[in-house]
Amino acid sequence: MLEGARVERHLAAILAADVAGYSRLMGVDEEGTLAQLKDHRSSLWNPAMESHRGRIANSAGDSIIAEFGSVMDAVSCAIAIQRGMLERNSEVPSDRRIEFRIGINLGEVITDGPDIFGDGVNIAARLEGIADCGGICISRQVLDQVGGRLDLTFRELGRQNLKNIAKPVEVYAIRLDGVASPGSRFLAAANLKQEIRYCRAPDGVRLAHATVGDGPPILKSAHWLGHLEYDWELPLFFQQFLFGLAKDHTLIRYDARGNGLSDWDVHELSLDAWVSDMETVADAAGLGRFPLIGLSQGCAVSIAYAVRHPERVSHLVLYGGYAANVTEPESEGFAAMKTLVKQGWGSNNPAFRQLFTSLMMPTASKEQMEAFNELQRLSASPESAVRYLETVAHLDVRDLLSQVKAPTLVMHVRDDRLVRSHLGRELAAGIPGARFVALPGKNHLLLEQDPGLPRYFEELKDFLKNTT
Repeated sequence: MLEGARVERHLAAILAADVAGYSRLMGVDEEGTLAQLKDHRSSLWNPAMESHRGRIANSAGDSIIAEFGSVMDAVSCAIAIQRGMLERNSEVPSDRRIEFRIGINLGEVITDGPDIFGDGVNIAARLEGIADCGGICISRQVLDQVGGRLDLTFRELGRQNLKNIAKPVEVYAIRLDGVASPGSRFLAAANLKQEIRYCRAPDGVRLAHATVGDGPPILKSAHWLGHLEYDWELPLFFQQFLFGLAKDHTLIRYDARGNGLSDWDVHELSLDAWVSDMETVADAAGLGRFPLIGLSQGCAVSIAYAVRHPERVSHLVLYGGYAANVTEPESEGFAAMKTLVKQGWGSNNPAFRQLFTSLMMPTASKEQMEAFNELQRLSASPESAVRYLETVAHLDVRDLLSQVKAPTLVMHVRDDRLVRSHLGRELAAGIPGARFVALPGKNHLLLEQDPGLPRYFEELKDFLKNTT
């Protein structure tokens, strides 16, 4: 572009697509992959683009950037392509299938000949990068244009920190099967309805909180690896655990800052910030006096809240927690852990998966491991996960234990590999009158098949009913 030449800008719906696992497919069968890709473009992509009034602006290798004058056309085109690919792949072996990932954004673009550039294009490309194989991810701007106008269901993925994009982007996935998510179906079958709302912390961070169930209120702390919607889809700890709480109570829970549906791009991660967030959510939910449940590092936050607000916490239940993290923040092992998290977060890196699953849930099934990997991707960015590790490594509420006034029940899995059970015993020993219960099992995250899960609810029910 010549210096001084006028830059052409216009608003457009941008569709970005690429082939999932393209390098692997090329390595297996280069000629066959190229022939398939060429056929898909000529027989499916080109007619879909023409019928939806779009044009391919940039194309290189397996990637496609297209623009549309209408968001409705862009989304309808993407759906037609993905559904067409489902039919085309129906008889193709899974390891030979070409599957597209698509991202769609609405934004201003710069034109240079037939090519388009700009942040609007970059966001679409990043949305494509986090889409599932055969899936479509869209920005909030796109949802605002198509919501209610197309017969689609959407899954909220929260604010995502996309690579090289300055501000977080609200992301939604389109469900191509047209049915509710597994989590929504689970809730409907259990005759439960979850309602998600948002509130603002004193420093402006947006916090997502949810209410589900009917009965006396109970507040559950936020914790690392949480997502208010996806938690209900996990065939491991969260689904059955949450159901056990919600069937007899009005359960209030929230995603921590930097996590899930709450803001990811936050300035402060600290014990004080987490306690302040719990205060904000409790106030937003209109809670008076209530039982408080802390999980893992959420136990420290719950203890600090209970000390600050003894008049509000009727019962304190702590599971899998500790008063002080025994990890040495400056150790070589901790540095290696942070590096591994940053590089492997949300990926299928076998070393990373083996490390975390062996610590958190050593007896997990393959399905449970895969669900855990998906939770990583949806709950936080690699950068947020590393910051969590660093903050948790410095947690220390030992000086607060003797100040807890609420009746307290501490439960811990006997052979927990991530947080050793002696830390739970020390926690209980430091809180006046606290009762300690050792649960059978090895998993830090109680799986649905664990013998410790029904025992947890037996102890919880008895504690809430008989302790004043």
